[in-house]
Amino acid sequence: MNRAAAFVMTMFTLVGDRFENRKDRGATAVEYGLMVALIAVAIIVVVTALGGQLSTLFTSVTEALKPKVTA
Repeated sequence: MNRAAAFVMTMFTLVGDRFENRKDRGATAVEYGLMVALIAVAIIVVVTALGGQLSTLFTSVTEALKPKVTA
């Protein structure tokens, strides 16, 4: 997870520096599209990487919350 978080932070820093150092402050629709695409790719990578772990976590929580039946 640390590597995925570092990747996301690096991408945000690169995009932020790109817009911060511009003389004209307005961003075009193409640049917004690129930002959305990068964010979507980052989300897909994180969900793919953590999907199995999250599924296991939710299953264990569900099992722990079920009432115990004693006969």
